[in-house]
Amino acid sequence: MVRGVGNAAARGAPLRRGRFHDRADAGRALAEELQSYAGRADVLVLGLPRGGVPVAGEVARVLGAPLDVFVVRKLGVPGHPELAMGAIASGGVRVVNASVVKGLSIPQEVIERVAAQEARELERRERLYRGAAAAPAVAGKTVILVDDGLATGSTMRAAIAALRKQAPARIVVAVPVGAQETCDEFRREVDEVVCGLVPGFFQAVGLWYEDFEQTPDSEVSEVLERAARRARP
Repeated sequence: MVRGVGNAAARGAPLRRGRFHDRADAGRALAEELQSYAGRADVLVLGLPRGGVPVAGEVARVLGAPLDVFVVRKLGVPGHPELAMGAIASGGVRVVNASVVKGLSIPQEVIERVAAQEARELERRERLYRGAAAAPAVAGKTVILVDDGLATGSTMRAAIAALRKQAPARIVVAVPVGAQETCDEFRREVDEVVCGLVPGFFQAVGLWYEDFEQTPDSEVSEVLERAARRARP
């Protein structure tokens, strides 16, 4: 485990085993490392769709915390989609990577065009997962951002940047497995990082799951519906 606050040194030890059965299993194991947040009224668990949601569902269930999704869409540079010039996220937030935009002299109209394309997909997912319900209020909350793993961390980094604009009191990044270098980098960006497994030979997130099939939209909706039922009086 890598668990750090600010620039504090990493501490802790790996979880009890080397691989997870599936994302739900990983979420239960991760929740064990987050017990200090159990039963707190200020905690909100946000899963990154799609693979992070089954993990987050178990974390939220064990901690007794509300669950929602935080939809993030990377704004890829045309012709180089793996390179992010920014991101858009739930709540109408847009983050622009000024160094990439300036370094590549990307015109504003290109940013607007790509943002409009990604906004359509973000809105589709928001409607599909949340229906008519509003995005959760995060201001003043301790937000636990959950994904199924950290490789390069680009999606999580975009989520953090977007989430910070909504003024949470504290941001915690929590994943079942992550690359050592990436987990260390995030300790400088958020209040706390919990990386369950930090293998010496990482390679890819999927290697640390027995079942790493793609998470369908229907499963995301099902996890959110179960959480909503638990939250009803």
